[in-house]
Amino acid sequence: MRRILLCISCLVFFLLCGCASADNDEVVLRVCNWEEYIDLGDWDEDEAIELDDDNVIIGTDPMYEEFCDWYYEQNGVRVRVEYSCFGTNEDIYNQLTIGDTFDLICPSDYMIMKLMKEGALEPYSDEFFDSENELNYYIKGVSPYIRRIFDENQINGESWSKYSAGYMWGTTGIVYNPQEVSAEDASHWNILLDEDYRRKVTIKDNVRDSYFAAMAILKEDILLEDDFVLSDEYETRLAEEMNDTSDEAIDSVCAILKDIKGNAYSFETDSAKADMAAGKVDVSYQWSGDAVYTMEVAGEEGVELSYIVPEECGNLWFDGWVMLKKGIEEDARKKAAAEAFVNYLSRPDNAVRNMYYIGYTSVISGGEDSTMFDYADWYYGSEDEEDTVDYDITYFFSDTAEPGTYVITSYEGCETGGLGAQYPTLDTIRRCAVMQDFSGDSYEKINRMWIDVRCFNILEYLKNILVTIHSQPHAQSSRLRASVPPLAGLRLLMWVG
Repeated sequence: MRRILLCISCLVFFLLCGCASADNDEVVLRVCNWEEYIDLGDWDEDEAIELDDDNVIIGTDPMYEEFCDWYYEQNGVRVRVEYSCFGTNEDIYNQLTIGDTFDLICPSDYMIMKLMKEGALEPYSDEFFDSENELNYYIKGVSPYIRRIFDENQINGESWSKYSAGYMWGTTGIVYNPQEVSAEDASHWNILLDEDYRRKVTIKDNVRDSYFAAMAILKEDILLEDDFVLSDEYETRLAEEMNDTSDEAIDSVCAILKDIKGNAYSFETDSAKADMAAGKVDVSYQWSGDAVYTMEVAGEEGVELSYIVPEECGNLWFDGWVMLKKGIEEDARKKAAAEAFVNYLSRPDNAVRNMYYIGYTSVISGGEDSTMFDYADWYYGSEDEEDTVDYDITYFFSDTAEPGTYVITSYEGCETGGLGAQYPTLDTIRRCAVMQDFSGDSYEKINRMWIDVRCFNILEYLKNILVTIHSQPHAQSSRLRASVPPLAGLRLLMWVG
């Protein structure tokens, strides 16, 4: 997999493509995406994906630059893409709040819900869903499984699919070193609290993912009860439990996250990939796409890792392209360019390039085009006659084919490797819940809770020192004096006391 990923600035970084001169006929398209979440090209020749003699895929230039040339060839209209990046869903929302303007962004499911509730999104046009148009690669190639989820989930009576086109999807779970961690321990979220792995675990440094993990620990007994798991309403009840925002739940999650903070090596968003490969940590809470990358990088260093979605539950997540009303501003030409950008990324060969480059799983199955399945088979298939298993992913590629139609013969253990991470089984998906938008009072309360967890509590720290001084009057040595600035520290200690 392409592993030389260029670091893109998240602040202000505009890349120009197409015609450099800005004339009246040029369409400016402002696109904001996750960091390292699109093919940047510059592949070596030996990295080409040769699916067959007539289907060789390679990334030459950044995909957003190639789009400009493609759009001009198709429509005779010049487009200039201003491409920038964000680090978290909360980051992009804050950017929008302070007045930054974009036309097309790619947030996650719960942020899409929030923007829908706020009426901030521009709906996709009827033309975008015309499957007879040969250039409408998204509607022709989106996985029927993904399309059904986007059609069935609604906000204010309107489906996700009206305002969002899927890009990548996956699960969250645990990456672990099986030489140091048992599969049984890794299959439960409370491993993040297990003192046997003190300073050897990592958790995500964002409120939503961390809240989810802590909620799974809090609700462990409920989530594993037979009556709960075997209920006809299991999926609905699972979503309700995992999106609990009651005051009692928030307080309990806060306490759990503080305990995890004391046990963890770090709260992180990206560093655990290298830390796992280096052996600094043995357990990491990861998104499935990052899990694929982490396992491959570690494998190159001779460290074999595994990925598992804990028995209690996992998060089923989606990232999707949405158009912003304040950016599009009823500009038909800009909206057409934005929709074409989504379609260009959804063309099967381009979807393969993005998957190969970033490690995440595209929502595109390809429809009548076999490129996506051929790629999965090319990447994960095994030619060995022994020690292989048949891994069925028919559900993703077809809603009409019989089970067993789309099968990859892969290595034993593939269900806890890259293949299982990229295409989870239906049994795994069944115990996954989608994060819902937290709004109103709960949104504010959870944000305050997160600040409480992540910020250093100086008053609590000083109170602990005061307790130590009172309980050990003869231990007031240089260690204590070094802990607190001499004069200001003593004054504050007196005030706290």
